[in-house]
Amino acid sequence: MANSGKVFLVGAGPGDPGLITLKALKCLSQADFVLYDGLVNPLLLLNTSADTERTCRSHTAHGRMLNQTEINQRLIDEARSGKTVVRLKGGDPFIFGRGGEEAEALRTAGIDYEIVPGVTAATGASAYAGVSLTHRKWASAVAFVTGHEDPAKTDSLLDYAALAAFPGTLVFYMGLHRLEEITRRLIEFGKSPATPAIVISQGTTSRQQSVTAPLSDLPAAVRQAQLRAPSLIVVGDCVRQRETIRWFEQRPLLGRRIGIPRPLAQALPVVEQANDLGADCLLMPTIDILPPEDWTAVDEAISRLADYDWLIFTSANGVEYFLSRLRETGGDMRDLGGLKLATIGPATAAALETFHLTADLVPPEFRAESLAATLAPHVQGQRLLWARASRGRDVLPQTLQGAGATVDEVVTYQNVDVDNFDPQVVEVLDRGEVDWIALSSPSIARQLRQLLSPEALGHIGKTIRLASISPVTTAAAQEAGLTIHAEARDYSWPGLFTAIQEFESAR
Repeated sequence: MANSGKVFLVGAGPGDPGLITLKALKCLSQADFVLYDGLVNPLLLLNTSADTERTCRSHTAHGRMLNQTEINQRLIDEARSGKTVVRLKGGDPFIFGRGGEEAEALRTAGIDYEIVPGVTAATGASAYAGVSLTHRKWASAVAFVTGHEDPAKTDSLLDYAALAAFPGTLVFYMGLHRLEEITRRLIEFGKSPATPAIVISQGTTSRQQSVTAPLSDLPAAVRQAQLRAPSLIVVGDCVRQRETIRWFEQRPLLGRRIGIPRPLAQALPVVEQANDLGADCLLMPTIDILPPEDWTAVDEAISRLADYDWLIFTSANGVEYFLSRLRETGGDMRDLGGLKLATIGPATAAALETFHLTADLVPPEFRAESLAATLAPHVQGQRLLWARASRGRDVLPQTLQGAGATVDEVVTYQNVDVDNFDPQVVEVLDRGEVDWIALSSPSIARQLRQLLSPEALGHIGKTIRLASISPVTTAAAQEAGLTIHAEARDYSWPGLFTAIQEFESAR
């Protein structure tokens, strides 16, 4: 098997993409093929390379879920073809994750493999709900119990007498559909009906909900709250502390889903900001960012950098593509020594800093008009180079030429429209199951209008609202027939999320 690849059985954590381990991220970055569970946060797939094949066991080309035998065989087949394979599983692969069965199948087939543990739901969800499973005041032990045993078993392995007498915290996985049976049998075998208990639904995600009640009242409380799977049941005195130390469910945008229509390659930093506020994100790119079809104009400008007084960037993409091309053509940052650098805002200035450069000018308002007005008094008789996108407004060169400057423009990257949304994105939008769509540029606003179906458009202003990053983006959206419900005062992603928070608070 000299040409055989290798399989990594990787724990993805319980839902929050920030809870994945560094080793798991390394595996994803090196993977040729990823087979992931439906409950895995799809944002984690952004850590794979562009040419990685990704397959969800719940949404296969055959339109059905793969069973365990088929999963095992797929892992074996992909590894035998020489690929580095990642089997990405929710939580930890060896805690009610069937990772042992997959490892056994790989060993039998002679396939090399590694186990990469993950944060399991019991520790992750309970912490996010404010429940310390082994608080020394209440519990010196914790038991993990499955609420969903192998259906092939003729008898349950659960000993409710032992569980009821267990001197610590009980954590039931996958037990929501059997909650009444679990609580009833624990009480029948001696557990106090007054024992504190909690059900945590969709733990560590923006849709997390928790219900606490005495053990005997828990099923009724959960029915009233209409909690959904996946859910975790925690029984024990440690639940008492929740009201004192709960933290996650108090985030300002918890429970809100925000559509992010920017290019996938740029989505992760924005998603992290939204997650920090408690929001979930739907990745729904409307445009893609590509290099120019021909680098000739950029290369000529790079060869004549000494002729310019100012180099202007109006996006982080422009910074990345222009400076990367400078390096690719044999130059380095010293070639910019005689230039002053202007950026449209702090995000673009931050992109410069990744190349160890500092912006000489950042306007007070993060828009082309403000940048042009701030630059204009300084550029008479000077020569400026603008590293721009393939599409955009011409207010910057027009204003600066009017101020007596010579402005050369080079297209350093292309904004290319996406033809269609992913089918799963279409389903979510058509059902109105997103609260906000965040628009960060005029081109994104215009293309969003083209891609939204009549069903999705019918939800705008009802279940779906639109937020704009700037007046220019708002104007483009309105020209396309879209209504903007919140507009950022600070023309940045933090400002955009602040506008959404303010709208939500005023409702």
